[in-house]
Amino acid sequence: MIYVIKFDGSRQPFEKTKVVRTCVNLGLSQSEAKQIADKVESELYDGISTKKILQLIFNYVKEYKPEIAHIIDLRDAISLLRPKPDFELFVQMLLREIGYDVIPNQIVRGACIEHEVDAIAKKNGKNIFVEIKHHIQPHTYTGVDVCLETQARLEDLKEGYKMGKTEINFDHALIVCNTKFSEHAKQYAAYKKIELLGWRCPENRGIEKIIEEKKFYPITLIKESEVFDGIVRGRLVDSGIILLKQLVKADLNELAKKTKIGIGRLEKIVHTAKEILGTS
Repeated sequence: MIYVIKFDGSRQPFEKTKVVRTCVNLGLSQSEAKQIADKVESELYDGISTKKILQLIFNYVKEYKPEIAHIIDLRDAISLLRPKPDFELFVQMLLREIGYDVIPNQIVRGACIEHEVDAIAKKNGKNIFVEIKHHIQPHTYTGVDVCLETQARLEDLKEGYKMGKTEINFDHALIVCNTKFSEHAKQYAAYKKIELLGWRCPENRGIEKIIEEKKFYPITLIKESEVFDGIVRGRLVDSGIILLKQLVKADLNELAKKTKIGIGRLEKIVHTAKEILGTS
């Protein structure tokens, strides 16, 4: 049996189905994904890192989807967003994309203290307290401590409503993060009826699935090059461009004035974005 080394240093048996799933998430058919999984399997050795396996997958996927050469891993791309305001804005927009009405960044009075609420989401007559957590290290788990804090804050807010200190009656909480949740976090959230949205959580409808389905890609997905680097990325985000979809729809003349990025350079970046989105 071949064992692979995960990002946290732990060892686990190689699972071919994970390679297939990654390829499908990158836009390949099941048949194409299985062909690549066979090729990756032929190059395995005991102790190979998951990072090396991901590199092999990307190299083979480029044969089917040349635009893959312009992107980095989605999990890494999301981790490159700054926690505030980038990731908060990203999540707020994503929630709107999947049908929520969203009121961003509110101060709401609880029974004991005021709470800085990342977002209030409304759907089907329910008011949802949204807690947004971002990790720079994409393989860090979001733990039960986040759930405990969120539940405590929710209880204070609900008590504040009963005391007439706020007009917002929250029904439940939703925690959105860019990483996996720990098993303890999942158990506690299930018991307290806290909704979780993170990497592969819920299992068949995690944040990565929604992003792929909606092509809701952050601009950080673009691989750094002579045209696109950290400075350019920062200027685009500071001007309100979080998504590739926003970038391709932007007025480039206006964007050039806002960001001080040359129009020619912007045109090349937009061309890359269109290739990734499949709209070029």
